[in-house]
Formats: sequence, C-alpha cells, structure tokens
Amino acid sequence: MSASSLVAEAVWKAIEDTRSEINGSVAVTEDQLSILHFLFGKNLERATRIVDQRGVKRISGEPSGRSIFQVIKLLKNIDKVVGESRRKEEYPCFAENYCGCYSFFYDVVNKGEQLCCKHQLAARFAASLGVCIEVKVSDEQLALLLSQL
Repeated sequence: MSASSLVAEAVWKAIEDTRSEINGSVAVTEDQLSILHFLFGKNLERATRIVDQRGVKRISGEPSGRSIFQVIKLLKNIDKVVGESRRKEEYPCFAENYCGCYSFFYDVVNKGEQLCCKHQLAARFAASLGVCIEVKVSDEQLALLLSQL
C-alpha cells in the first residue's frame, strides 16, 4: 500500500471514529477535507456530489456479510436529462481495488495517474459517513451479481 493510500485510510478511519453512536451524525473537519482534496483533487469534488445525490448503495449478502457497492454515474448537467429516461447507470465497485467505470481502467490501472476513481471515493466517503443506501440480499443473489462483473 502506498504512503498516499495509508494517509487516506487514516483520514477515513478518523471520520468513522467521529460518528456519533446516538444519531449517526458525522463532522468532517476542514483539515480532513484538505488532506483528502490534496490526495484526490477533482475526483473528491465529484465523489461528494455523488454522495450528496444519495448515489451509493451497499449490497450485502446474508448471512455472510460480504458486500459490494453500486455507485451511480454522476450526471454532468441535470437539466440535460429532462424528458430522457430516468434510469441511472450504476457501476459495481469495491472501494479499495475495483470499479467497473471507464475512468478506473484508464486513469487508475492504465495510466496510473489517480489512486482511485470518483466512484470508489464516493463509496469510501459514504461508508465513512454512514450514508450508504443499505440493500440486503441472499448470498446466492450476491454471488450471481458478482458473477456478472
């Protein structure tokens, strides 16, 4: 794991640790946001928009507890989709090491210019904040979903 990834992981953990056990609210500090922005740049801004749109689902298999995220494709201009299909494209995502989007393969895997894509960041941010849409499925259904990757 790179030094940048270790720093990011420490920040995610610190955000999780501030979550109140009473009401689940989280306060992200300016320092934490500054560190994350330094590490991830424009992808962090895009990821926060996805989280704000409630665009992160965590699909968990039961009884194993294994999970995968599904993250919506960020719409660049919401006005352009008026009158078009409201079906949202979703990318399967493991926050630490995989996303099904083009940017993951181009910017992260091929060019190595980014640590992760905006969908991975959105998944990690939503998980740290505790704002994922939680979906429970059987382990068999999760296995079927994973087999389609």
